[in-house]
Amino acid sequence: MNNLTRRCPICGSSEVIVTRFRCGACDVSVQGGFVPERGAFAALNAEQMRFVEVFVKCEGRLNRMEAELDMSYPTIRARLTEIIRCMGYEPGREEQEQPRRRALSESERRRVLDDLEAGRITPDQAMQQLGG
Repeated sequence: MNNLTRRCPICGSSEVIVTRFRCGACDVSVQGGFVPERGAFAALNAEQMRFVEVFVKCEGRLNRMEAELDMSYPTIRARLTEIIRCMGYEPGREEQEQPRRRALSESERRRVLDDLEAGRITPDQAMQQLGG
């Protein structure tokens, strides 16, 4: 059985409308105009979806994916970046948008730890001040 295409095989348009569904188990058919799902995953081709499936199976651990796919880390990283972009996102954008915190000096770090030890601040406040 064929997978549902999201593009017209003749002109390449992404305005494909499915007009009939049939259940193979009970033989019920439903006829009408159905538009394929348009979520972020809809933009991925079969090979990219297989990659995402392996990514989930390996719990996002790229080193496990190396063995599973028999690919190098740079190749896996490049494919992941390609998929992220294909889904409409820009890799690393969130990291770039967050302002970088200045590293505390040793004396500032010591002051935070002293305040924590003396009970002047909570552990959560200490973690926040230490950048954690």
